[in-house]
Amino acid sequence: MKISSLSKEDALRQLVSSENGLSEAEAAKRLSENGLNEISAVARTPLFLKFLGQFTHFLAILLWIGAGLSFLSAYLHPGEGMSTLGGAIIGVILINAVFTFIQEFRAEKALEALKKLLPMYVQTIREGVEKEIPAREIVPGDIIMLAEGDMIPADARLIESSTLKVNNASLTGESEASLRDHMPAQDELLESPNIVFAGTAVTSGSGKALVFATGMGTEFGRIAHLTSAVEPSLSPLQKEIVKATRLVATIAALVGIFFFGLGLFIGRSFWENFIFAIGITVALIPEGMLPTVTLSLAMASQRMAKRKALIKSLSSAETLGCVTVVCTDKTGTLTQNRMTASKIWKDDQVIDARDHGLLAGDMLLQTALLCNNARFAENEYKGDPTEAALLKLGRESIGGISSQRIAEIPFDSERKRMTTLCKVADIGYVFTKGAMESILPLCSRSLVGGAQQQMDDMFRQKATEACHQLMDMGLRVLAFAYKEYKGQGDRDKGTGKEILHAADPQSLEADLVFAGLIGLEDPPRPEVPDAIRKCHAAGIKVIMITGDGSRTALAIAREIELVRGEAVVVEGTEFMKMDDGELRKKLAAKELIFARMTPKHKMRVVSILQEEGERVAVTGDGVNDAPALKKADIGISMGVAGTDVAKEAADMILLDDNFATIVSAVEEGRAVYENIRKFITYIFTSNIPEAVPYLAYILLKIPLPLTIMQILAVDLGTDMLPALALGTERPTPSVMKQPPRSRDKRLLDFSVISRAYLFLGPIEAVACMFGFFYVMYEGGWHWGTMLQPDNILYMQATTACLTAIVISQAGNVFACRSSGESVFGLGLLKNRMIFMGIGFELCLQLFIVYTPWGNSIFSSAPISLHIWLILLPFAFLLFFADELRKTLTRS
Repeated sequence: MKISSLSKEDALRQLVSSENGLSEAEAAKRLSENGLNEISAVARTPLFLKFLGQFTHFLAILLWIGAGLSFLSAYLHPGEGMSTLGGAIIGVILINAVFTFIQEFRAEKALEALKKLLPMYVQTIREGVEKEIPAREIVPGDIIMLAEGDMIPADARLIESSTLKVNNASLTGESEASLRDHMPAQDELLESPNIVFAGTAVTSGSGKALVFATGMGTEFGRIAHLTSAVEPSLSPLQKEIVKATRLVATIAALVGIFFFGLGLFIGRSFWENFIFAIGITVALIPEGMLPTVTLSLAMASQRMAKRKALIKSLSSAETLGCVTVVCTDKTGTLTQNRMTASKIWKDDQVIDARDHGLLAGDMLLQTALLCNNARFAENEYKGDPTEAALLKLGRESIGGISSQRIAEIPFDSERKRMTTLCKVADIGYVFTKGAMESILPLCSRSLVGGAQQQMDDMFRQKATEACHQLMDMGLRVLAFAYKEYKGQGDRDKGTGKEILHAADPQSLEADLVFAGLIGLEDPPRPEVPDAIRKCHAAGIKVIMITGDGSRTALAIAREIELVRGEAVVVEGTEFMKMDDGELRKKLAAKELIFARMTPKHKMRVVSILQEEGERVAVTGDGVNDAPALKKADIGISMGVAGTDVAKEAADMILLDDNFATIVSAVEEGRAVYENIRKFITYIFTSNIPEAVPYLAYILLKIPLPLTIMQILAVDLGTDMLPALALGTERPTPSVMKQPPRSRDKRLLDFSVISRAYLFLGPIEAVACMFGFFYVMYEGGWHWGTMLQPDNILYMQATTACLTAIVISQAGNVFACRSSGESVFGLGLLKNRMIFMGIGFELCLQLFIVYTPWGNSIFSSAPISLHIWLILLPFAFLLFFADELRKTLTRS
């Protein structure tokens, strides 16, 4: 049998314990059997192995092969700078491994956050003596003492309680503290009022509890295991980069093998062809792509942070751009989380709560004021937002009331009401507030026009209709009732006044007078409707998942334009009865709201949506949200209201808890993907002028027009900053007017490859070969003459070839700002980073051409100014040729 259903004696017997607690010897024995009361991780890959793993993924292996080939070439053909290239490629691998490892390391903090929620010490009874011991030494069968402010160290069954209230928000997400008692209950464990859970807090009262689960056996432990066991899959961008690099590797390998065979066919020696094949393979491997992607994502994450969206994983910055469904909470995300009293229903009419022309003796407002635990201190209202709103309404309407509280029956989720017994001007009153369905059955009379009258069915119907009317306005509705309380007839011997005693709840809350209704408003955030419209225009479905009632949720949804037609509304009780097939049908609805839901339901919703091919973003703030946050394609935690566990499990944290921030982040995410395509086009374009010189070398039997180190200067030097500048392009207005990117759309598709390899690249190749031959012929070279690597004319010619690529890339960076829109339409001067990138590119080229260090490292030599001027038109040729292409494709 469940321990919650047992009597105190049977529970103690089942755990072989007593009210005097365990003996120290027995406790030590159980500690060795059960282990420490700690949240432990499931088997995880050690951090050093994770770090080593960054050197063995596909792109890293590709770069390792490139480095290995470079070292092999240096061994076979010394003096070409191939060993320097190999070292540089290894440096690229190392830098990216460190970047990625830092992101992996952050994920380990989720488990640490869970551990921090457990208390360090706890009061327990052992051998009949109350003593303080470390919480990690608690074992099943221990008796623990609970008092206000305590964190509960383990799952336990109450055996004594005195108005004990526990806040289970960290476990269930429900912020309202619930009343606990020690009587047997038949509910499920999580719903049982006699069970307290590890990691939750005692808000008031006291109690004594029998521990029945510790460490990973607790509900907290179950969540920790579930959270750590959910393995996040590769992000869409990571998958696309793997595919892109495999394609590039295949192209590079095939080209190398083809020309190796071609060289042998035309009679070149084996080793000469082998070195050539290494060179052209390395030329086609975009060594700069991985660091450029990484740095671009980092910069996008910084831009998102400025828009109040903190991205924890770099690849998540792009994943946001392909989200198709957003599952969002309501309170605090779609609304402002600032509760205010909006409407009052009394005397069969709805009154604006801001109307202060109410009578000082109004019993509805007295009940709101005195059945309340909020307080006004330091010029602000403190406490539960709902009670603070009622306190503000009461104080501003009827002022303060001198009263003495005799007793309180706290609110709990089962009773759905709260009751206080107070003395006001020597008269005892019972004041009760709560849900309409909880208060109305307790009332036998109603207050109409200041006079009490017997309640009839007509009044009950009017009150119910009024409640629905207020809920349809999007308000949270509370009912209020009261009665005079005569006490037990005792008299104070000193004053002769009657002494009030708190009777049992059943008699105290019987025969009440219904005073009216108050509707409380949590206004929607003003920017949310526009954000919702952007989502709809962008083809993103938004699903509200809330703990509020369906009428309130639907009204808010209509107000923020989340719902425009007939929405499908699923209540929590209905949700629990649905099988997966039924849930799939509901999820197919265009407009959908889940009401009266708990955080544990989110995981199932996310899983089904993903099975249907959706890319899901989900919001959450509680501990129990953590598995769903980790399971989702993008987990979004609240920065203000979120627990540490939710924040650590999430991919993104909303610093302002605002739904509109999610939409801004999606906009940035879409821009990131497009920007990555832009700079990949830019980087891949230079592969053609890097490869063509090798083709000319083997086919035309001329000196090699471009050395390997000069290729490295382009890939890891001059191209880097302009490529990053393309990564800073702002989202265009059209980016949120397109549907989410299809799963079938490739990062490196035919449009990118053809534009880079078949259009822009050949223009640059013509430029670089023109520069090489111009200098060679100007210096008196004759066709068929082979020059030594240290020949000054040869070095000047290769320098001109390199300079032609750099100059052409300056025009290319402007062309790549858009694949289809004219750069003039985007604003030619808007991206200042591009000018900085070109400035850096030119400065680095000047260093390579005109300094002894640059000449030594890159086997270059100074060239005259007129060479630059002759090559400059190629930049304009490339730019305007691409503008013409864009014009033709748009027409």
